[in-house]
Amino acid sequence: MSAAERDKWDERYRAGAYEQRTHPTALLAEWLPRLRRGTALDVGCGAGRNALFLAANGYRVDALDISTVGLERGRRAAAERDLDIRWLCVDLDEPGVTPLPAATYDLIVWVRYIHRGLMPHVIECLRPGGTLLCEQHLDLATDSDVAGPTNPAFRLQPGELLHAATGLVVLHQYEGEKTDPDGRPVILAQLVATAPG
Repeated sequence: MSAAERDKWDERYRAGAYEQRTHPTALLAEWLPRLRRGTALDVGCGAGRNALFLAANGYRVDALDISTVGLERGRRAAAERDLDIRWLCVDLDEPGVTPLPAATYDLIVWVRYIHRGLMPHVIECLRPGGTLLCEQHLDLATDSDVAGPTNPAFRLQPGELLHAATGLVVLHQYEGEKTDPDGRPVILAQLVATAPG
């Protein structure tokens, strides 16, 4: 990711982007009661809405993003709630960057951040029996006015997420329209899957 891209996200968070989105991703809220507790990673966490939810529910959380401004907003929210989260500023698009330790996490949450080359490494970071919960914008022809990126490069193709997770045991897979908790219609690919073992 270029410095310009980093600056773009910093400026968005500085201008108040997503300040009203304090709820966790609906898929995470739905599945959390069924998932084992332990260590969690929030990939592309932004201002940390999912990381905060995980920490409040007993997880030891690493929250990873490129935006220092987004991470600082998350850090302040965690301090206000007395939650201990490790906030990591990392550019996962930078060649050669592999900051994620193998076989470390019981749960990895990866929501609405497209990085097509990252999936094999994310899978390696799961402990045996650990769960990947992934939700991405989907490029699906529709007449609906849906939220999310207009550039198809930032949307997965049908079947792409499931194919990328080959080797995991699939617990849930969905592609289609959903309504976000804030009322916005979205087209999503969702996957909940566990590492063998």
